[in-house]
Amino acid sequence: MTLTASNLEPHGDEELTAPEGAVPSVAAGRSPMQLAVRRFRADKLSVIALAISAVFVLCAIAAPILVAAGVLDPYTFNQDLLADDGVKPLGALGGISWDHPLGLEPGTGRDLLSRLMLAMTWSLGIALTGTVITVIIGVALGIISGFSGGLADATVGRFIDLTLSFPQTMMLLALSAPAVYMIQNSISDAPGLGFLSDRDLASGLYVIIILAAFGWPPVARVLRGQVLSIREREFVEAAKLIGANKRRLYFKEVLPNVWAPILVYFTLLVPAYISAEAAFSFLGVGIKPPTPTLGNILADSVNYTTADPMFFFLPGIVLVLTVVFFNLVGDGARDALDPKTHR
Repeated sequence: MTLTASNLEPHGDEELTAPEGAVPSVAAGRSPMQLAVRRFRADKLSVIALAISAVFVLCAIAAPILVAAGVLDPYTFNQDLLADDGVKPLGALGGISWDHPLGLEPGTGRDLLSRLMLAMTWSLGIALTGTVITVIIGVALGIISGFSGGLADATVGRFIDLTLSFPQTMMLLALSAPAVYMIQNSISDAPGLGFLSDRDLASGLYVIIILAAFGWPPVARVLRGQVLSIREREFVEAAKLIGANKRRLYFKEVLPNVWAPILVYFTLLVPAYISAEAAFSFLGVGIKPPTPTLGNILADSVNYTTADPMFFFLPGIVLVLTVVFFNLVGDGARDALDPKTHR
């Protein structure tokens, strides 16, 4: 029988009922996080960037373990593998061989692959730690400023203006030596923190402090704007009416509704801080050789631009790839969390 509109309409007092035993279909709902993950996975470029960024992070984590196990050797000099002038590595392309897949460092003969992997440990460690501290400070002050208003809002606002008015790079260069010395002395006798008195760790901690101290204002401003609209919502008013304290309002009502800009800022700050750490090390601030970072390897490679082009280009390529792929992950997260934006 052909189905028509008249066939489908109930006749008289008949009611349309589902067949006995049939389960009514219900549209499956998805949470905002599930929708964001679905949009992110649909962006193939962002997925590839995330996978490569994960490889960089795994290399950074594995490097100290491999150095301790003797698989990587970033400090041993191999003078016998250098030319008679003691500068240029023997062989083609900077001394590339099975034992040294990326060649050797001119003038010392140290394995370049080992040094670049350990450099990623220091650079990524500083960038990730600085990003976490920056986001925590920015989120806390942004929520307090936006939700409280009045004197608290005005105080945080003026503090943001004051912080942004300081020249970050000039202060970093000027305070480097005395600040690192003070950090070493202040924590050398602290229980459980004596290991931070090492020169490299103290220098890394100084860079982290500078990055976090000058990086939180943009995060706080964005979060303040988000909180200004959220605090007027019905669920916040309902929480106030039942007597919720400020801690519950901040962490239970407001914070879960601003996770999207927090995640976006986190993914975008990491590559920015990787570049900043490299720039600071290039300027001679931060961790000093022989401990490798992407910045101080780049600074050393400038001296061998013509003598060993491979040593000049490889650290720069690693830095560029790291920053580009982390930026692509950040762009993909931003597009996934805000479908109105288009790359």
